[in-house]
Amino acid sequence: MNARYARTTRRHVMAIAVTSVALFVAGCGAEEKPSENKAASTRAVPQGSASATQGTPEPEQPAETLVVVRGQKGLEFAVNSVERDAGGFLTVKGQLKNTAASAAAISSQTSGDETEVMKHGSSFGGATLVDSVGKKRYYVLRDTDGRPLTTTGLSVLKAKATADVFLQFPAPPASTTEVSFQLPTFEPATLKLS
Repeated sequence: MNARYARTTRRHVMAIAVTSVALFVAGCGAEEKPSENKAASTRAVPQGSASATQGTPEPEQPAETLVVVRGQKGLEFAVNSVERDAGGFLTVKGQLKNTAASAAAISSQTSGDETEVMKHGSSFGGATLVDSVGKKRYYVLRDTDGRPLTTTGLSVLKAKATADVFLQFPAPPASTTEVSFQLPTFEPATLKLS
């Protein structure tokens, strides 16, 4: 009977210990003050605006267009920004637009002809920047798995639709002020660099 009493007592002590630990863990941080650095979860909407009354987002202002390059089947690529960053990269951002009345397939040639890039699907990995003064050609950067650092997965664009596109290249030297942007099946264009 002594052994049975000891086992029962140990079980009760263990149950109390586990319960105490669980309550302690659950109670940790309960009296913490909310961080004042956190952003508010709601944003203020001016009274009387359409989004406040109808719940629809306000359209973004169109970005400045630096140049428009035309491609096949009514496709146009409007370059909105060309930015160098401190890491030695040059990012080209813009919008691809289908100006035709029917859906347009984006040519597989825009992905380029490198096997490593092509195996990751449709992309704009075939784009290049040409520095004619420095006599250099810059290709779209790739990650360690060979994926191009550009918009991917875009193979068809509906009629009158647009899609945001970005391409990242190694940055030419600071002395280079302009490059020729070349995307297969699109006309070339000169981009000014700051």
